[in-house]
Amino acid sequence: MSDTFLDGKVRVTQPDSGFRAGLDAVMLAAAVPARAGERALELGSGAGTASLCLQARVRELAVTGVEIDPWLAAMANDNAAANGMSACFFAVDAFDLPPELKSDFDQVFCNPPFHGEGAVSPDPDRAAALMDGGMLTDWLKVGLQRTVSGGFFTAILRADRLAEAMAVLPERGVLVFPLWPRTGVPAKRVILQVRKGSRAPLILSAGLVLHREDGSFTSESDAVLRCGEALALDSARL
Repeated sequence: MSDTFLDGKVRVTQPDSGFRAGLDAVMLAAAVPARAGERALELGSGAGTASLCLQARVRELAVTGVEIDPWLAAMANDNAAANGMSACFFAVDAFDLPPELKSDFDQVFCNPPFHGEGAVSPDPDRAAALMDGGMLTDWLKVGLQRTVSGGFFTAILRADRLAEAMAVLPERGVLVFPLWPRTGVPAKRVILQVRKGSRAPLILSAGLVLHREDGSFTSESDAVLRCGEALALDSARL
């Protein structure tokens, strides 16, 4: 099944069943402060949605994705080719990267499995994509390991797992960006961004309100989801 993102700028074939990327992937891509000429790595890239949305914004970016499922990695490479993009995806375990992928990247990003416990989906592919098996902190650690000094690691997480994540992140050089469903409603997602080696104090951003009271997207979120604009995370302060 094919889905379009960024108002049709990116078309992605995804599995008919199991986990399907959506708003989280687009927001993650918009949060990565990548510049032309840099190298970016996505951990757990699935069918390539976040990587391709990022490269749609920064065309002169060398994007690499790693995905443990060979079928999804092949699908991601097909999606890159169909969109005329140079992103390249490898069927490897993010926790056991081959030597050629162990170099440090300017930008590392991920949307890790975000359920630590609770009911497990009867669909094995969806369960594998959503249940972290107690390894959320391992995703964060490997992301930081693969980030070059002075580079950025960016992840999108469930808001109720923020404390768990912060326990393994550096005390400085961290930005927290909440995604509010509506004004006055608790955030369900947060974007975490770390500038490796930074001495800047923790930044708790005002974040982004996604929907108006009538359920339509706010103009700020619409600019990201449809127009492909970057999220204003204020990364320069890190």
